[in-house]
Amino acid sequence: MTLWPPLGVRVSSGDTELVYADDRLLLQVAALAADGVHDEDTMPFPVSWTRGSPQQVARSVLTFQWGNRAAMSPEHWRLELAVLHAGTPVGMQGAVARDFTVARQAETGSWLGRAHQGQGIGRAMRLLVLHLLFDGLGAQSATTSAFDDNPASNAVTRALGYRPDGHELVAREGRPARVLRYRLDRADWLDRPPALRPPVEMAGIEALRTFLGLPHGPD
Repeated sequence: MTLWPPLGVRVSSGDTELVYADDRLLLQVAALAADGVHDEDTMPFPVSWTRGSPQQVARSVLTFQWGNRAAMSPEHWRLELAVLHAGTPVGMQGAVARDFTVARQAETGSWLGRAHQGQGIGRAMRLLVLHLLFDGLGAQSATTSAFDDNPASNAVTRALGYRPDGHELVAREGRPARVLRYRLDRADWLDRPPALRPPVEMAGIEALRTFLGLPHGPD
């Protein structure tokens, strides 16, 4: 953990937990993705990494995550955390930022295995990563996006108090698709209602701040 501080990161509330995935856990997450993330006739991601055989999908998870590790720096980082529910790996929750020490803004993205969807885990894991960004790393804003035909993701975002932040057309599997963008500023995060303030425990934050070039202590 001293050489790679992200390994010590842990954010938890109730039976939901975010932890940095070592290779042992990453293999479990890759197998989870291979079992399916969405219906065959939909595509919730800009990059179609969920297409292909189960083995190809699992390998896509591994190569993506290994590449993130190699490229991580204070100037441009992507922190990918495994989502555990009652101790079982159920998906991944990520946050990516460029020049965070100056801009203090990060973008979140996630996925859940199909067997674990529709149980409120998506909302719980997003709250946890927002706690990490705002309360742990001192973010001033957090952004996210989803295709307009992904009602579950859009519903979670709106329920957590994000404000609409425009839209754009992008290519998705050879066809145009509309992406809805959202933004949550620090003032709105601090003003969130009691229902969005569950007790949260965080570990490994100070070492992560040092790793990302951030000062110690409260922002």
